[in-house]
Amino acid sequence: MIDVTAVTAIDVHVHTEISRDGHDPMPPELRAAAARYFRSDQPLPTVDDVAAYYRERNMAAVVFTVDWESRSGIPPVPNEEIAEAAAANADVLIPFASVDPARPDAVARARRLIADHGVKGFKFHPNLQAFFPNEHLAYPLYEAIAEAGLPALFHTGHSGMGTGLPGGGGFRLAYSNPICLDDVAADFPELQIVLAHPSFPWQDEAISVCLHKENVWIDLSGWSPKYFPPQLVQYASTQLQTKVLFGSDFPLITPDRWLADFEQAPFKDEVRPLILKENAARLLGLA
Repeated sequence: MIDVTAVTAIDVHVHTEISRDGHDPMPPELRAAAARYFRSDQPLPTVDDVAAYYRERNMAAVVFTVDWESRSGIPPVPNEEIAEAAAANADVLIPFASVDPARPDAVARARRLIADHGVKGFKFHPNLQAFFPNEHLAYPLYEAIAEAGLPALFHTGHSGMGTGLPGGGGFRLAYSNPICLDDVAADFPELQIVLAHPSFPWQDEAISVCLHKENVWIDLSGWSPKYFPPQLVQYASTQLQTKVLFGSDFPLITPDRWLADFEQAPFKDEVRPLILKENAARLLGLA
């Protein structure tokens, strides 16, 4: 269990990029394109690397993989491996699972990961998984997550995956328009939904959904705070100050860089502790 009083921050958006045996679920051309887009030269971390990295910084991390095997044909980093490592590093790691909604056994997988492996939430990436979040195909999966009282985190907005490749690598940005999650939030009012990233080019839609739906949150991962749209900073400092979360997108953006830029960004001083730790502690049931 995370000791909220002992950590300086809770990073709600951290990737385990490779498995313990070195398996990388991302095709090389996509991996290279993402590194170019983010200007990242960080090594690809295992879940054990993530634990050591965040413990060294006295931070907690929500850690996950992305399962898009139905489209990629490549197995993800095992959710079970992440959950096992998180149990062994419970002072710093909070395990989320990723289940491709296209899997015929998606609901059974999710229930097993909740019951047998103690995952604390679920991660979706509509661009990679090639689905609109408000498609009813995914609704039984949301039902299982909501029944367990766990949050669901969705990539929104522009994706570094495929950026700069011909045809964007075949990925469609429209899947990650946050307005799709307005339907999900209305249909599942008991489900806590996190809109991951500043949702360029749909930032106003994301703010509106979060403002309108009590069960919607925004994480600030994937961008340096010095590039945040002014309206995002404005609402995070005022009406949405209890619903905005620190996330880095490690390893593509490090928490060191994010936090250094956050110090210089024009957020109100009184909301900084909320963003860095207190809001996440409430969302994750740690407070």
